[in-house]
This record gives sequence, structure tokens and C-alpha cells, in this order.
Amino acid sequence: MAQSEVDAVEAGVARLGLVKGMVVQEFLYDADADEALRNAIARVTGQALVDDGYGDVTDAALVWYRNGDDDLADVLLDVQTLLDDGAPIWLLTPKAGLPNQVEQRDIEEAASLSGLHATSTFVISPVWKATQLVEKGRQK
Repeated sequence: MAQSEVDAVEAGVARLGLVKGMVVQEFLYDADADEALRNAIARVTGQALVDDGYGDVTDAALVWYRNGDDDLADVLLDVQTLLDDGAPIWLLTPKAGLPNQVEQRDIEEAASLSGLHATSTFVISPVWKATQLVEKGRQK
């Protein structure tokens, strides 16, 4: 990865609002996940991301979602199970024009069905964009 891409990932991670000591749980991790992004998150929080089998309360969630994965609304309901009240959910989807991209309207519909609201979306890495999802009635 070129230094400019590393810098862009670092800047994207800064926008997630994560701090040292946070437990970040990730869902739908697969071989196409951005390892530089995962490592940058671990550096900020001071610990590795925990997987979807983690059984304790978490401070934030990271969902790697691609068109064709499980039903997004169902995934988002599962994600909220151990998430601390008011904790952010970051939905990572392939950027527009890439294979398995997810339409923004599909994200918004699934968020609404699961009691969430999509607030902001930005490019976080060379392949992935991040959309923040919060409980309805809460906005960043």
C-alpha cells in the first residue's frame, strides 16, 4: 500500500471517533477486509478487534458488508445485541463502482428496519466506504 493510501486510512480511522481502551467488535470479516484499516483501528484502541462470537458488551461495531451477504437488516439487529447504549456502528461497504457495492438506499432501508439511522458516509480506504449508523433519534 502506498504511503498516501496509508495516510488516507489513518485519516479515515480518526473520523470513527474511537479511543484507547474501546472494545470494537467486527462482523462479516472475510479475506477481502482491509488489513491496514483493521490494524489502524487496533493501534488507536490499543487492542485487537474482537469477532462476532465475543460475549461481552462492546463499545463500537464494525460490519464488513457486501451485496449478496446475509440480509443487512438482520445483520444490524444482531450487531446491536451486545453493543453499549449509544455506541456507534460503522458499516463498511465496497466503494461505488466496485464488485459487491451496496446502494445507499439499501443501507438506509436496512438501517431503518433495524431501528437505526444512517448519518454520514465517507471513503475510509482504497476499497471501502464507511457509513455511521446510530439509534433513531440520535445523530452525531
